[in-house]
Amino acid sequence: MPEKIVVTGAGSGIGRSIAQTLAECGYSLILLGRNLENLKTTQTLLKNPTAHQSLSCDIRNAGEVHQALEGTPSLYGLIANAGIGGENQYGEQDRWREIIDTNLTGTYQTIQECLPLIKNNSTPFKKIVIISSILARLGVPGYSAYCASKAGLLGLTRSLAGELSGDGILINALCPGWVDTDMAQEGLQGFADALKVSKAEAYQEAMKQVPLGKMSQPDEVAQLVAFLVSEKQTSFTGQTLDLNNGALMP
Repeated sequence: MPEKIVVTGAGSGIGRSIAQTLAECGYSLILLGRNLENLKTTQTLLKNPTAHQSLSCDIRNAGEVHQALEGTPSLYGLIANAGIGGENQYGEQDRWREIIDTNLTGTYQTIQECLPLIKNNSTPFKKIVIISSILARLGVPGYSAYCASKAGLLGLTRSLAGELSGDGILINALCPGWVDTDMAQEGLQGFADALKVSKAEAYQEAMKQVPLGKMSQPDEVAQLVAFLVSEKQTSFTGQTLDLNNGALMP
């Protein structure tokens, strides 16, 4: 039986690419997200589509995550990728709670709901990978909720890595910079609107801050995830790996 891995936010972008790569590696996947139609589209793109499941749930609701995983006896791993972006401003329309509840609390709840199933797996080392962001390390005006939520994920990674090491559960975080996804394109459009320039000009301006002068592709993130969850990887835990084309060199 192939090992089973949960991938959250698998309906698009980085999550979809991670699912495709892990399916090619021979894992059986449980795809979780709010949009079931998008998840099913991802599933059709996977190697051996019938070997995988697409289940709709909102990670802000621990009960929905628990229900989605009912009937799953054990898990080899979890890719906690689901999240939302965008700005927030204090006031009646502040998105602080929405962003924190999704990116940070939702990830925490998903991990906790998966842990009993991961601990049921007899493999010596099990894997959890959290997708954070370069904005966990940088401050961007107007993105206080997003920056705080993504920075919180790094603290969560370190704490759980120590807590779960005795169970053979290795947990690491990735901090991608610009990655060519719909979310990134929306961000570029917002940048362009703010500068009153074209999207192409906004891209050129944004890339001036990136030594390699380019975005990463979702597949590059997926390949790094595949390494972190591979059975041969038994030494990385509690680490944050930066994939940002040199935009940040801590």
